Amino acid sequence: MMDSNLLYRSSVLVILLVVFGISAYYRTRARSSGEVISRAQEGRLVLILRLVFGLPLLAVLLLDIFYPRALAWAKFSLPAGVQLAALIAAAFCVVLLWWVLRSIGNNISETVLVKKEGDLVTSGPYRYVRHPLYASALLFLLALSVVFRDWIILSYSLAGILAFRLLVIPAEEKQLLESFGEEYECYQSRTGALLPWIR
Repeated sequence: MMDSNLLYRSSVLVILLVVFGISAYYRTRARSSGEVISRAQEGRLVLILRLVFGLPLLAVLLLDIFYPRALAWAKFSLPAGVQLAALIAAAFCVVLLWWVLRSIGNNISETVLVKKEGDLVTSGPYRYVRHPLYASALLFLLALSVVFRDWIILSYSLAGILAFRLLVIPAEEKQLLESFGEEYECYQSRTGALLPWIR
């Protein structure tokens, strides 16, 4: 019989590979069909912050999958049913990611900057939430913190929620307001930033 922790770790590895595959497909398609905004245009500080926070998070995820004993000190206890529910939530985030990327199409940008030739997308998940990609990514990270029962990933999740809500979203929405003006203001008035019911 397979160890339940091995089953969780294997499942997360498969889910991560699917997430990266879906993301790579849609991002490559968007890059090949139009305007590409370089990450360098966001500035050196943003690039440094991405590396400082992104690389350690990736390292923690890989350790949790391939060498979990290295992070035994960062574990907390949870009932198996809660872990299973979190794994199902993580798998659900794959569907959300696909829906978001399919809806945004070639408008996707890997920066907070807006494409000059981009359209304001208000259909699909964007009908309910202005930043469903961020919302699904944060939910995914939160789910993984529970699957792995890992305080480090949980801390990243909570810090990520604050960082996106207080820094990233305002910066991106400033760009969107400059690009789409009153149309975006109207859209803001009827949708939540990360959750549909919170304006």
